[in-house]
Amino acid sequence: MPEKQLPAHPSLEQYKKQAKDLARACRLNDSDALARLRLHHPKPPESRVALADAQLVLAREHGFDTWPKFAAEIGRVRIATAIADLADPVDAFLRAALVPRDGSSHSEGALDEANAILTRYPQVAGANIYTAAALADEAAVRAFLARDPTLASTTGGPYNWDPLCHICFSRYLRLDASRSDAFGRAAQALLDAGANPNTGWYEKPWRTGDPEVWESALYGAAGAAHHAGVTQLLLDRGADPNDGETPYHVPESYDNTVLELLLKSGRVDEKGKAWILARKADWHDYDGMLLALDHDCNPNFIPHWGTSALQHSVLRDNRIQIIQLLLDRGADPLLPNKKDGSNAAQLAARRGRGDVLRLLAERGIDPGLRGFHALAAACALGDLSRAQELLRTDPDARSWFAVHRGDLLGAFAAVGNTEGVRCLLDAGAPPDALYSGDAYFGTPGNSTALHVAAWHGNSDTMRLLIDRGTPLNALDGTSCTALQLAVRACTSSHWKNRRSPDWIEPLLAAGASTEGIEVPTGYTAADELIRRHATHF
Repeated sequence: MPEKQLPAHPSLEQYKKQAKDLARACRLNDSDALARLRLHHPKPPESRVALADAQLVLAREHGFDTWPKFAAEIGRVRIATAIADLADPVDAFLRAALVPRDGSSHSEGALDEANAILTRYPQVAGANIYTAAALADEAAVRAFLARDPTLASTTGGPYNWDPLCHICFSRYLRLDASRSDAFGRAAQALLDAGANPNTGWYEKPWRTGDPEVWESALYGAAGAAHHAGVTQLLLDRGADPNDGETPYHVPESYDNTVLELLLKSGRVDEKGKAWILARKADWHDYDGMLLALDHDCNPNFIPHWGTSALQHSVLRDNRIQIIQLLLDRGADPLLPNKKDGSNAAQLAARRGRGDVLRLLAERGIDPGLRGFHALAAACALGDLSRAQELLRTDPDARSWFAVHRGDLLGAFAAVGNTEGVRCLLDAGAPPDALYSGDAYFGTPGNSTALHVAAWHGNSDTMRLLIDRGTPLNALDGTSCTALQLAVRACTSSHWKNRRSPDWIEPLLAAGASTEGIEVPTGYTAADELIRRHATHF
């Protein structure tokens, strides 16, 4: 019999908070907390009690041998309670089975609630053509159409969508591979009966003042679900990909199958192709970029956000192979953007991309950098004598450096240009100068370069900044220390797939405080490192 029982309405967030409180109490040597740890933990830690340890204790107190199983049971109970007595199970099912409409991405959401409703109310599956479409029940869809062919274009359901939208925006289309072929057949039945391949609906703006957004069925299939079969079917039936959403969202994957279908259709306009290149820069996807360029995407077209593909790649810190590819395919490094007139070479200088500047020089391209851009370039290339000369002789470069040296330090630390950071420091940039932040990389304002290097996992840069006296426990704009960011990057950063716990070692070895550090569940390697270096128990 478990020591504790779940309440009728359990909250996973509340249990997460209880686990944090328990871990903290154990570190403060609270006797009751330590007793719980010894009683329920199969191998109580001898030093620092991590969040994962406390979560395991809570799980075992409730009769579960792991935290994930405990969390899953909380979710099951929550859903079961919510659907126990639904007034309109059909409406509830469709809301749970279709893409989220609460401001979340249309590529988010799970099937747990929808499946639970189906189990509790099995009659929902055949209630109408909309539930049949959302479930890819081809036989039921054809039966409804046989009785009333006009249903192919009749709107209904909680969002007043036609059946084809219920197919293309079904979570089952994205998540249930067993229904994949059935979705294609059900969609074909609707199209054969007269459904419009360019159907869709308007999403209300998330921010006041923004326009409504047209969400086409093609966007649902290609951009939200990334479903090749339904995407190809819609394209074959005349769906227009230039809807403002499809070219933007289809590139949001490293599986470029659907993107290739879109490009092979020959119907994406020049603006859409430019979006595809930029989004592949967002994803740092060399293969996707190559595919787009092979289908005549113009690297020098500047879309509405104001930067070309090459400029966008520099701003996104794409690796040098992507920069080289764009240059090989005709990208102009001296083309001014439509934001502040900067070209890719100038942006590279400000981002600390000495590798890009060297590549341009190897190709005989003189970017003609002057003033502060020349100063940034000298530092990016590690040329201290040139940087000092510019600071001595160029008043504009000197005044700009005094204002922007924190941003230079942060940008150089982000790309791991350790020699560039050294040059900036030697040229007079204080190691605690503050960076204004970068929303794409999730870097808040008031970060030091050490925060940035920790978040990006650039160990050599971190060691240099620590040696030069950057405050170890300074807080960034979200009140995080560099160590907190380094630990969080284990599982939550853009680059978690290449993370090793070794990069937190410089901070721990230098004596960074471990107070308040919570290691994400399951990341035991980071736990062990912190335990070896912990200064607070």
